[in-house]
Amino acid sequence: MPERSISAWGLALTLLLGGCSNLPLPFDPRMFDSLGYQIAELFDSEEKEIIDKAELEALNALDEIPLLWKTRIGDSDMASFHVAFENDAVYVADEDGQLTRLDPQTGEKIWEVKTKNPFSAGVGAGEGMVLVGSSKGEVFAFNESGHTLWKSQVSSEILSPPQIKENMVVVRTTDGRVNGLDALDGKRKWFFQGATPALTVRSSAGVAITQGAVFAGFAGGKLVGMSLFTGNVGWEAVVSQPRGVTELERMTDITSSPAIDDRLICAVAYQGRVACFQIIDGTQIWARESSSSEGLTMDSDYVYVSEEKGVLAAYDKRSGAGMWKQVKLGSKNLTAPIVTSQYVVIGDDKGYVNILRNYDGVVLARAATDGSAILSRPQRIPEGFVVQTAEGGVFAFSTQF
Repeated sequence: MPERSISAWGLALTLLLGGCSNLPLPFDPRMFDSLGYQIAELFDSEEKEIIDKAELEALNALDEIPLLWKTRIGDSDMASFHVAFENDAVYVADEDGQLTRLDPQTGEKIWEVKTKNPFSAGVGAGEGMVLVGSSKGEVFAFNESGHTLWKSQVSSEILSPPQIKENMVVVRTTDGRVNGLDALDGKRKWFFQGATPALTVRSSAGVAITQGAVFAGFAGGKLVGMSLFTGNVGWEAVVSQPRGVTELERMTDITSSPAIDDRLICAVAYQGRVACFQIIDGTQIWARESSSSEGLTMDSDYVYVSEEKGVLAAYDKRSGAGMWKQVKLGSKNLTAPIVTSQYVVIGDDKGYVNILRNYDGVVLARAATDGSAILSRPQRIPEGFVVQTAEGGVFAFSTQF
């Protein structure tokens, strides 16, 4: 799942506010900064996950998802890497600064690039380029043969894959900035500064790009649409508004990338709502109470949200009506989902992947990887999907079973 934490300053503020020991932990304990480690352990010890035995037995009795291939790269102790599929190639990266191209049919390593710069985000791919980022705010661009094209410096740590569209590279940083870089040489063309409240969720939220526009959600529950070429804001919309008394209760950050199609854009906030808007002007179509730190996806009929406490929910795309919820997936920490054909695919923090029927949420098949957490949403490939685990496992599965 995406890495996330409260900053050291935020943790100190949280302690001052009091009452923290009874609050649920929506964050990955690995990702607490500096003085937060002991607090993470405190939360972790009090928030034990209990899965019903009958639930696990039912999941273990399911058909097994066929494995196409597997391979291994470096571990990811802190970063959450996304697998990229582009132009009949799979790209994966790790914290050791290695970028690898794999054959999507066999998993064979086509090439490896080993750099001296530890990576913290990746992989983004498109238009003949492969992009990764570092904790020092460095953006690295390679071509499809693994040769370095350029390196660019942005303002702070990068936790989400850089994206490329129409010769513009868009990079999001942890200080709330969205940067537009020239794909030719990496020079900055523009930046947009988003909201940065005192207490925020440290997340790997990225951006969505379509129709010459960039869309990003921010701390405080705002969704912003801006020009891909200039960074000028076209519209702002409210996904969720802060509620509660303490700063922690009022935290309602959008910590995942929006989901888009030709007409709609949808986003979800932690401790907030899921909402869909018209792409053209930001007019709200519908909104429903929801909480997610992982994200959502959509198809032609439904919006699928990976909600808190291990719930996968489906909402009608046109009205927002609740269609179904699946609560028995064997984990309280799910990845964002993807849709492939008539199936919804989702991973979890125990290294399992599940395939559900899209129209009713019935779990059809399940498979294990290496027992470590799946760090980000699965990635579609022609024969199925690929996941990457915290221990560096890369597993490709078939959706034909």
